[in-house]
Amino acid sequence: MENLGFVLACIAAVAALFILAALFEKYVVKERKAFSNTHYITYTAIFASLAGVLMFIEIPLFFAPSFYKIDLSEIPVLICTFYLGPVAGVAAELLKVMVKLLLKGTSTAFVGDFANFAVGCSFVLPASMVYHAKPGRRSALIGMLIGTLVMTVFGSAFNAVYLLPKFAALYGMPMEAIIGMGTKINPSITSVSTLVLFAVVPFNLLKGVVDSVLTFLLYKRISPILHKGDARRQQRRVAKESA
Repeated sequence: MENLGFVLACIAAVAALFILAALFEKYVVKERKAFSNTHYITYTAIFASLAGVLMFIEIPLFFAPSFYKIDLSEIPVLICTFYLGPVAGVAAELLKVMVKLLLKGTSTAFVGDFANFAVGCSFVLPASMVYHAKPGRRSALIGMLIGTLVMTVFGSAFNAVYLLPKFAALYGMPMEAIIGMGTKINPSITSVSTLVLFAVVPFNLLKGVVDSVLTFLLYKRISPILHKGDARRQQRRVAKESA
């Protein structure tokens, strides 16, 4: 029953995030680019695959237990969602985790993988929504700043209320042992709340800042390449609609 409840929670979260992204694209995004299905699927798969590979490069942190490691997998996902839209961002988040599971499997009873998807979406979706409401460099920066704040608040609360207790239950590790891993690094960590405060909060803030800076620097350089055929695609769309 514990496993079934976790699976159902994962399915519900994935469905809810896709619905939220789709509603935003439909009612808020004013200028949707004319991408063919092939173009859309291909680029989403490319960015998701890159993100899945980047999940293998994990950087340990001196202030957090070993199961909290920074990876740079959100960078291709952010570029994907800025280019193709919020739905593509959620799809890339989901696909990157699937790529990682297929190549490496799980070491956290799938809780860490679900956390990567859900918390990643809490960063990517706000950033994408702000950017696509009014595309531009300034809105991209503001979007990533808001995404970092949302991810920090949501990720921290989600860890405290659901992820850490669920990991303890499914992985078979007592919560005291998990807290103890934090205590060894920082004596101030003596409970779930202090683990979140001294490890999870700075982890999410650092991850958001690093990913935002690198995404901004990279996207500025590859954006002209990605948008090279926009005018031609728009002309074909107009011709098709007027035919």
